[in-house]
Parts: sequence; C-alpha cells; structure tokens
Amino acid sequence: MVSIRDVAEKAGVSLGTVSNVLNRPEIVAETTRQRVQAAIKELGFVRNAPAHQLRAGSSRYLGLVVLDVTNPFFTEVARGVEDAANEAGYIVILCNSDDSLEKERSYLHMLEEQRIAGILITPASNDLSDLQRLHQQDIAVVLLDRPDQTQSLCSVAVDDRQGGALATNHLLERGHRCIAFVSGPLSIRQCEERREGMYQAIKTAGLDPNQVIVEISAGTQNTRAGEQSVETLLHHERKPTAVFCANDLLALGVMRGLLQRGIQIPNEMALIGYDDIEFASALSPALSSIRQPKYLLGRTATELLLDEMANREKHQHQHIIYQPELIIRTSTFLMKNESAF
Repeated sequence: MVSIRDVAEKAGVSLGTVSNVLNRPEIVAETTRQRVQAAIKELGFVRNAPAHQLRAGSSRYLGLVVLDVTNPFFTEVARGVEDAANEAGYIVILCNSDDSLEKERSYLHMLEEQRIAGILITPASNDLSDLQRLHQQDIAVVLLDRPDQTQSLCSVAVDDRQGGALATNHLLERGHRCIAFVSGPLSIRQCEERREGMYQAIKTAGLDPNQVIVEISAGTQNTRAGEQSVETLLHHERKPTAVFCANDLLALGVMRGLLQRGIQIPNEMALIGYDDIEFASALSPALSSIRQPKYLLGRTATELLLDEMANREKHQHQHIIYQPELIIRTSTFLMKNESAF
C-alpha cells in the first residue's frame, strides 16, 4: 500500500506538509499543494481514515441498530437516516439485532470499539442501561421508533397505543366482536403498546377485552411466524372473524396461510397489519394497515443525533411522537362491486 511517506518523497516535501495538505490545505502554498495532490493522484494514495480518526479522537461513522433488516419498514427508516447522515458528511454502519438482546449488545460493543460518533437504535428490550452507559461515555444515542420513558435520551417514535386503537376501532366498526391479535414478543415495546391500544379501544367501546381478544404470540415478527400462527388461529376454541397483526410481515404470513386454506379475505376473515410498508397496497387482496412516517422517523432521529454531537453542552433532549394513520384497503372492507381477488 502507498504510504504518506511515499507521497512526501514523490512530491519532494516533508511528511508534515503532506499531512497539512490532507487536513489543513488552506495553510499550504498553492504550488506546493498542487505538487502534493499530483503525487497523491499519480501514486493512488488513499488515506487510512480509521487511523486518522483514532488519532484525531473523532469519527465520521454513525451506527444504526435495527430489529430486522429484512423488514421493509426498517429499509425506509434507514433511507431517512442515510440521507440525513450523508448530507452532514457521515457514513452509516447498519447492524441487525434480530430481536436479540445478546446480539444487540455485541453490536453496541463493536461500535464502541470503533469509536463511533453516535448511535441510532431500535432497542430489543425495555432495558436501556447499556445505552445510558454509552451516553455517559460521550457517545450520542437516539432511540428510533421507541419513546424514552426515562427522558435520559433523545427519542423519535410513533404513538403505537393510538395505532393499536385505530386498527381495533376499524374492526369493531365493521362488526367484529372476536378479534385475534398476532404479535411478536411483548418485551418489544412497540408490540406491547399496540396491544395496550387494542385493549383500551375495546374497553372504551364498552366491551370486555377478555371476551373479544384472542392473543396469539408469533415469537418473532416475520412472515414465517405469521403463517405458522394460522393453525393456532383457526383451531382456537373461540372463532375470530378478524386478525390484527403487530406488523405487516406478520400480516403477510397470516394472509398466505389463510388463502392456502381457501379462507376468503375479508369475507371469512378480515385482516389488518401495521407499518404500511410499500408492498401492502400491492397484495391481493390489498392489505389494510396502520401507516407510520417511516422515512421521517429515520431522518428526524438522525437530525437529533447530529445536533447532540455538535452541541453537547447546550443540547436539550427532545422526545418527538408522530401520529399514525389508518389506511383502509380490501383486506378489511369490500366496497360495492369490489372483489377481494
């Protein structure tokens, strides 16, 4: 590999002059600067950025830790993160925790070792002690798609209780009185709060949640888990007429399992998801869902992180909550002369 010493010898200057051209070019005479830059180009010299950042005590990297990188919801969130980071001159390292606290901790340790400038994270549990420790070590941390009840970190989230209530009220208005809730682990706050919103909506309607809700834990939040939950759904002693899934991937799996068994949607089973990922409208039948401002979540969280990194002494933690939106499609409501297929 070409070294800074090779560049200095080629240009006929000192190591310090090459360093100044790389880091403070404005203080180098133009003719000297041009000679060094020509040597850099001719030799194909590439700076060792990690080593430079380690010496300088700063980094141009941000960590993004998400629950499931295969979920299109996080793809759109990550795009918002990347756009805001790129505009500020930062590079994003994407980490996938797979809903695993152990894997999340491993990534946080790796990011800490890399002297990461800041971390955006959707935590796998309610325990924020690891994140608070990193924050105390002057690593900026922002919770993404997760409110911070402790008020000790910046956070950007959606009102998931309201989202759960929107989905439930829609099904109640369609006349459903036995509704299955297919969820991932309730240790994930998003799942827990969507469930809480569902319970509250049913109580507000004057109904008994224990009589209306059939809870089905899918274990994880992907299409396979959703499809596997269909057997439990169909063989439950109470017979749900509608299903509310904690995210759209679960809903896709439930839809596939129902259609494979010849069950018509929504005629025999209504179905609503959560997130309104891009393909929800392209399914057949099109999936009703609770829309989140995915790109905006990522972009806003990154702007908060950048502000904290730039203004550590004056920075004030912010806790931004966006409101979800009910998107009604064929999977819960057939318009006149409309077919589910």
